[in-house]
Amino acid sequence: MRILGIDPGLARVGYGVIDTSGGDQRMLDCGIIRTDPGRSDGERMVEIARDLRQLVRLWRPELAAVEQFFFYRSSTTISVVQARGVLIMSLARFGIPVREFPPMQIKLALAGHGHADKEAVLDAVMRELNLSEPPRPDDAADALAVALTGWFQR
Repeated sequence: MRILGIDPGLARVGYGVIDTSGGDQRMLDCGIIRTDPGRSDGERMVEIARDLRQLVRLWRPELAAVEQFFFYRSSTTISVVQARGVLIMSLARFGIPVREFPPMQIKLALAGHGHADKEAVLDAVMRELNLSEPPRPDDAADALAVALTGWFQR
């Protein structure tokens, strides 16, 4: 099964693509969709939708796993939630099933407890995907953690 993991944001959307055929998981791709901060939120969301569409056409995932937004008071809360909506809508247009996971569930699935630190989650991602170097940037590593959670919780 091919799974696309997504760590939503407006400025940067982390993505990670894993393949789970053959009994183990392996990373196919990871990175970020970066939007131009000089553009309006609407234009940035168009950029996100366009770039996600290219990723979906390239990798043809069978499942998408998206991190749920952890609500807190911040000046970016609304725009991140809106960008997340664009991501989910874009995936739905391709008919890709979407599973959503809160941060604590991702940490529990990978590190064994819901309050694990980023380092423990990163170590689990590297171990599960047999990586010798940590995926960069952090948003991409987070997206791989979400993709693995999608696999473990399928």
